[in-house]
Amino acid sequence: MSKLSLPVRLALLVAGTTLPMIVFAVGIAFYHYKQDRSDATRRVLENVRSMRLVLDSEVQRMTGSLQVLALTNSLRNDDFVNFRRIALGFLDQYGKGGLLLISDRKGRLLFSSTTEDTASLPSRSNLEMVERVFAKRVPQYSDLFTGAINGRQVLTVEVPVFRNGEVIYALCFSPPIGIFQELIEKQRPDRHWTVSLLDTTGTVFARVPNPNETFGKRASPSLYAEMFRAPEATLSSVSLDGVPLASAYTRSQLTGWTVAAGVPESSLIAPLWRNIAITSLIGGILLLIGLTFAVRMATTIARGEMLHDLLIEELNHRVKNTLALMQAIAVQTFRSASRDERTKFEGRLGALAEAHNLLSQEKWAGSELRDVIARALQPFLLTNPDRIRMAGPAVPLSPRLAVVLSMIVHEIATNAAKYGALSNETGRVTLDWEVVTETPKPRLRLIWTEIGGPPVTAPVQRGFGSRLIERSARDQLGGEATVDFLPRGVVCTVTCTLDEAR
Repeated sequence: MSKLSLPVRLALLVAGTTLPMIVFAVGIAFYHYKQDRSDATRRVLENVRSMRLVLDSEVQRMTGSLQVLALTNSLRNDDFVNFRRIALGFLDQYGKGGLLLISDRKGRLLFSSTTEDTASLPSRSNLEMVERVFAKRVPQYSDLFTGAINGRQVLTVEVPVFRNGEVIYALCFSPPIGIFQELIEKQRPDRHWTVSLLDTTGTVFARVPNPNETFGKRASPSLYAEMFRAPEATLSSVSLDGVPLASAYTRSQLTGWTVAAGVPESSLIAPLWRNIAITSLIGGILLLIGLTFAVRMATTIARGEMLHDLLIEELNHRVKNTLALMQAIAVQTFRSASRDERTKFEGRLGALAEAHNLLSQEKWAGSELRDVIARALQPFLLTNPDRIRMAGPAVPLSPRLAVVLSMIVHEIATNAAKYGALSNETGRVTLDWEVVTETPKPRLRLIWTEIGGPPVTAPVQRGFGSRLIERSARDQLGGEATVDFLPRGVVCTVTCTLDEAR
């Protein structure tokens, strides 16, 4: 897989730090929306409970007044003439549109507040209500139905009239529907709210908004499906106008009628979208600023890397020229020297050049020990690559250590090629290394072990190569180098303190 460019990596870094913050902020906004929505539905439920109490209070007032009328002597004595005067006084408090009726058990009308000619009156509609009054002997509250007198959709509050402990009449009051409409308009908390009053069958008899268009219609399917499952609840619904609502309803235990209300979902979700838009805008601006900064920084770093590469190339060129010049001077200086001496010197220069090439590949940021050793030993492995076995952990080296260790390993291998295990066809070399961490600073221990070479004899005097190894280890590495001439083969141990590879 191709390596990503520096601008792309910095852009991904900026995006990787900014985008999670944007997502987190959006999550916080959504959490607040859920909280606000929960608070709103709870507020809707509290309001419908309050409106139900107002509705029950108004109906109880009607019921109490009717029960007082039912106790009048004129009514109990069948004096409908005097009762008319009392009834009209009762109706005046409700304005126009109210209707008061008296019927017997069979539904025959004995009194109507609209006319004194009772003979021409039709029978009561909604006889079921009359039967309930006589059977249960307590006030009853009807659903919406078509009245027989005025032909309009009405609701009734009906109470029994007693004589000697027996129910003799049903006193029926049909209040003006406008009373209920005014009630919810006054109780409506906000013009955006939808409020409905529904009878026990789920039919609307008062509503805001659009009361005329929705009067007498069944509740919306989403509300109708839920309103008979529990006395009260909160839910998401769609109004008869097609508006999604966060709704609540509660049913009156007195009348069985239901008060339902809801606030538009749009009014609740609008702050969420506003917060998300603001968060996204601010996050986008910050992301754009971060990307711009990353690109500018990448450009600056790229220029610095380009200058660094240019300096490295110039250094490489100068070092190679210097090594070439040293080699030319050596050729002139050692013209009369033996071929063996020239080979030694040129080999040392070659080791320096290989170490330099390895560091150049790594842009002088240090090298790995195994790579340094492999470069130094490469000329000795051309005929038989398996005769030298290397084993040890990965050890990063600083440029200084890489150059000096490359020279030391080259000198040890050169001596082995001239006098030791690499001078014949059967010799083998094991090169092991380890990092000692018990000391204050980590130390490198490198052990060169030869077997299978010519018989080993200790030299009478040390040569230049041995002195180079010892002095380099002591003076340049701050360590030591020892050479043991054992019968089975030479063992050379080099220890030094590791620098931080940089």
